[in-house]
This record gives sequence, structure tokens and C-alpha cells, in this order.
Amino acid sequence: MILAVAAMALLVGVDQLIKYLVVRDFALGESRRFLHFGDTELMNLTYVRNDGAAFSSMSGQRAILIGLPVILLGVCVWAMWKYGRNSPFLKWNLTLVMAGGIGNLIDRIFRGGDVVDYLDIRLFHFAVFNFADCCICIGVFLILLYMLFDKSGKESPKEQPHA
Repeated sequence: MILAVAAMALLVGVDQLIKYLVVRDFALGESRRFLHFGDTELMNLTYVRNDGAAFSSMSGQRAILIGLPVILLGVCVWAMWKYGRNSPFLKWNLTLVMAGGIGNLIDRIFRGGDVVDYLDIRLFHFAVFNFADCCICIGVFLILLYMLFDKSGKESPKEQPHA
């Protein structure tokens, strides 16, 4: 568990460092080419602030957007304690989810309720997001796969007697 906590701290640190650099070096709304193929922009770095949840839903609901993640982080800590010891896969993916949640929660608390977003996929104009969001999405996706396909905790069906 100590290694998972250290990894979580590292991920939160990376998230906060990137956000610090974006806020320091970009004007709000400024966009710069980041990944491109010839004239085709694949991804830009675009500094925006989001006072809502995913896709700006629940915009302006600061109390909920701070309270709910705190509760969900508590659930993740409980799941890590209860199940993480027996499943390294689950432990590391919960680490990703918690790191992302903490990174965005730090923004909500110390940046006036806003989260700093900067990753802008230009190919299909997806929402602007950040490293913490990536951690959350990857962790949740892999946990869902784990829940769907892990058979280690399920009893095997009993054999039926042959007639």
C-alpha cells in the first residue's frame, strides 16, 4: 500500500505541476498547437477553466462538486483497503482514480471552484480535459473491465449429475 500511496502522490504532483505551468504560461482561452500531422491539428494545449463536472455539467454547483468527490474518494479508500490487498490490478486502478480525483479536488478547493483543463483533441473537438481526468477515466474503465471479467471471486457452477 505504501507504494500505491507514493504513486498517487507522484500522479497528483504531475497533475498539479502541469496545471501550474499552463496557468503561468498561457492566457485564459489561449490555444497552442501541440500534436499535429502536417496541417492537421491532432491535439492542442488550450487553457480553459471548468466550474462544472464532465462536459461542464453541474456548472456552478461548487458544494456538490467538492462534497461528492470527497465521498467517492472515501469509497475508493475503503475499496482499496478491502479488496486492493488481494488484487494488485484493482489496487493500481483505484490509485489512478484517487490520484485524478485528488488532483481535480485540489483545483476546486484552491482555484475558486474551477478545474484547470488544457488537453484539447482537435480531430473531433472533444471537450477540453486534463491529466487528472485521464487518470480517472483510465482507472474507472479498467476497474469496470475487472468487474466484468474477473472470475476469481465467483463460485464455479456445481457439476450436474449425468443421467
